[in-house]
Amino acid sequence: MAESPKEKEPAGSAAALYNKLSGDRNIFLLRAIECSKYTIPTLIPPFGHNKGTKYYTPYQSVGARGVNNLASKLLMALLPVNSPFFRLQIDDYTLEELTQQEGMRAKVEEGLNKIERAVQGEVEASAIRVAAFEALKYLIVSGNALLYLPKEGGMRVFNLHRYVVQRDAMGNVTDIVVEEEVSPSTLPDEVQLLLGFKESVEAEAKGSGERAKSVKLYTHIYREGKVWEVYQEAKGIIIPDSLGSYPLDKSPWIPLRFVRIDGEDYGRGYVEEYIGDIKSLEGLSQAIVEGSAAAAKLLFLVNPNGTTSPEELSEADNGAFIPGTEQDVSVLQLQKFNDFRVALETSQRIEERLAFAFMLNSAIQRSGERVTAEEIRYMANELEAALGGIYSILSQEFQLPLVNRLMFAMERAKKLPALPKGTVKPVIVAGMEAIGRGNDFSKLTQFLGFAVQVAQMPPEIDKSDALTRGGTALGIDMKGLVKSEEQLQAEQQQAMMMQLTQQGIGPAINAGGQLMKQGMENGTSQSGEQAPAE
Repeated sequence: MAESPKEKEPAGSAAALYNKLSGDRNIFLLRAIECSKYTIPTLIPPFGHNKGTKYYTPYQSVGARGVNNLASKLLMALLPVNSPFFRLQIDDYTLEELTQQEGMRAKVEEGLNKIERAVQGEVEASAIRVAAFEALKYLIVSGNALLYLPKEGGMRVFNLHRYVVQRDAMGNVTDIVVEEEVSPSTLPDEVQLLLGFKESVEAEAKGSGERAKSVKLYTHIYREGKVWEVYQEAKGIIIPDSLGSYPLDKSPWIPLRFVRIDGEDYGRGYVEEYIGDIKSLEGLSQAIVEGSAAAAKLLFLVNPNGTTSPEELSEADNGAFIPGTEQDVSVLQLQKFNDFRVALETSQRIEERLAFAFMLNSAIQRSGERVTAEEIRYMANELEAALGGIYSILSQEFQLPLVNRLMFAMERAKKLPALPKGTVKPVIVAGMEAIGRGNDFSKLTQFLGFAVQVAQMPPEIDKSDALTRGGTALGIDMKGLVKSEEQLQAEQQQAMMMQLTQQGIGPAINAGGQLMKQGMENGTSQSGEQAPAE
């Protein structure tokens, strides 16, 4: 697991630190369990869960649909398919030097583009997107997730049950402790011998002994100056081969938060912000479902003092004649139609609010027969722009560390050339940046439509000034976008010169053509007169 062995052993116990930090973590974990209960119950299971745990079954599916839909949108925005979500940027000083050398900048940019495609290929080949989708669901529901990118490739995801984290006042991570239950047979032979499991594992392999009990393995990652130190511990014993260190910005352990709260070690989930509506919809849905089941039950009441026999009535064939009185038989009804209608309308309003919050497709199109495509497109862009705050934190805590770690691992595996330190750095171009580019395109499209309107204005209006004011109001950089009066006059003069030239050359060409035609005809007639008759 470690990448740079070291001889110094850490002080303290990872298990003791885990138990100490668990108290602060459990407050957030209880909230996450409640949020998971009404959305996807198996995502963050309750305390003490095992293979036989019976999970709560929600009466509504809006929460689960919302979590999956929002996670899919975030995944496509943060890790777009067949398109790098980052680009490599050269510092200004180096870029100025390359600009002075002919053809050098183009070659460097071509090389950087190859590196970007190689990293993107690693993302596709390592199935990182599958694990990222799982992590995003953890983030939406619980607000926290821990990623681990091993040297062998791929990515593991830990939910809040399995790790604790500690941050400083600025929100920087100082300690991470991961707890795992592993089978002793999966550990290396020297570790089995060190922990005293060698005999039981060998007996289990021969089939002559009971299965060895699982052991808790703790991994402690802590910040020491400008590097990350790491070690693993089991049964209070530090495993020697696990000692190592990572560069500060290239750690394979990436703790994520969905909503950052100042002064808190853990983040808050998206579901937590709407848990009131989700629980209200759950209660109303349960009442409507149970009430509907009771209303669907068909019961007939027969007057015990009447002349109608219940036995004859139940056994009679369809269309048969039996003695009785109509007033003796009645149908039991709940008479709760108005009450159910109030509950249904309330649940529909809550469901509509949640659909907007989780960006479900049903929230984009309003009720009505005439809904234009432009209206749907506008509402979809508005909903996407609402995720700007989410993209901002994930770009810094997920995308950028992911790129740094992948490039570091690929350089060590000789899959990428070593880049000069401090000269080239990755810049995220998906997520928040994509929203910015989309807004720029929308403004530009709006300005072009305004320019068409200006072109049709009467001559009393200064069209150039109107275009400048319109572009300034939209916040568009007008440099090079609208031609100046001097450029327009120069183009008009050039067009007039070309027209005059064409008008002067055209008659001359026509006259020359006529003369050539006449000469050819005269030559033909003369040759015909001199030719001998056969």
